[in-house]
Amino acid sequence: MLPVIDITSPAAAAPEIARACRETGFFYVTGHGVPASLRAELDARSREFFALPVEEKLRIEMSRGGRAWRGYFPVGGELTSGAPDLKEGLYFGTELPAGHPLPLHGPNLFPPGVPALRDTVLSYMDKLTAVAQDVLRGIALSLGLDAEYFAAGYTASPTVLFRIFHYPPSPPDAPGWGVGEHTDYGLLTLLAQDDNGGLQVHTPSGWLDAPPLPDAFVCNIGDMLERLTGGWYRSTPHRVRNTSGRGRLSFPFFLDPDFTKEVPPLPDRAATDPGGRRRWDGASPLAFEGTYGDYLTAKVAKVFPELHRDVRH
Repeated sequence: MLPVIDITSPAAAAPEIARACRETGFFYVTGHGVPASLRAELDARSREFFALPVEEKLRIEMSRGGRAWRGYFPVGGELTSGAPDLKEGLYFGTELPAGHPLPLHGPNLFPPGVPALRDTVLSYMDKLTAVAQDVLRGIALSLGLDAEYFAAGYTASPTVLFRIFHYPPSPPDAPGWGVGEHTDYGLLTLLAQDDNGGLQVHTPSGWLDAPPLPDAFVCNIGDMLERLTGGWYRSTPHRVRNTSGRGRLSFPFFLDPDFTKEVPPLPDRAATDPGGRRRWDGASPLAFEGTYGDYLTAKVAKVFPELHRDVRH
């Protein structure tokens, strides 16, 4: 069982956060203050969208989002670990004007057939941004830093990304994964999931199920926090297979560094050898040089190769 951490007081939560980031890189977050009514509304509007005919969903397909990389992709349209995922989904981010100069920045694409989804998604992203900043306050304190270390620096103008995924039912013996083994790219992920389960986390003792808990988010740290801490905190591989016999919804929210900032390791933080399993992709976030935007763009381009040219031009 992953640890469950109440973040009502980031300072009080810091020791537990430190232990979880060292041991598993995953934990459950409670005490977050996100209204159950908002989460229920998001679930309902998302189900309404995925129940639409395919041609209606394709009215906002990702190719229409250009460099902003927003919108809908069908089942098999996203690659993780080099193989098509058994899921469909919606990509959102901070709502910005068209023509933004940075890749992965710009306006969202919202479905005309579910007009209420727009306000629900934007409200949810605002709430989750505040929750993630609180978790980062606990992480900063756990590293002996000022509580506002991230909020005043790397995440003063964060890269905010949000996904809504629908995993069709998959027989237990079916080949392929809802999403293959991977790590997350940035600082912090907060995941809401429905009651169907399917998430698995790779811990030192092997793969561990991370089922939904009432009123809790699953939280995990990403490659950039592993990089910042010199490997002291772990960006942990995880994967999903939906064997519930029902459609599964999940809602991963990512709070990542400012797209234009470099992410050097923290001073005086000793690098440690994890002494165990090889990273899922054979690459280390510690060896990367450049801005977070460079890192993120290179990673996402592998997931959606056909859209790479839209980001480069």
